[in-house]
Amino acid sequence: MEENSTTVTVNILDKEYQVSCPKDEVDSLTKSAAYLDEKMKAIRDSGNVLGLDRIAVMSALNIANELMRDQKKIGQTEDIYNQKISALTNKIDAAISKIK
Repeated sequence: MEENSTTVTVNILDKEYQVSCPKDEVDSLTKSAAYLDEKMKAIRDSGNVLGLDRIAVMSALNIANELMRDQKKIGQTEDIYNQKISALTNKIDAAISKIK
C-alpha cells in the first residue's frame, strides 16, 4: 500500500468491508459508505426486493438516478448564470461603447 493510502473499515448492511483509499479521502469514503448503507437498508426494509445482489443493484440505480438528476439541475443553474453573465456583459459593453 502506498504511503498516501490507508485502509478504512466500513459497514454496509451489517457487514464489514476493508477499503483502501487516499488518506485525504477517508471522510468522503466514510460518508459515502454510510449513505449507501442507508439506501440499501431502506430498500431491504421495504420488503419489495429480496437478495443482497438485487438490493445492491437497486441502490446503485437509485443513487445513479439521484446523481443524474442533480447534474441536470446543476447544468440548468449554470445555463441561467451564463445567461445572466452574458446579459451583464452586453450591458457593460453598451455602456463602454457610449463612453467612447
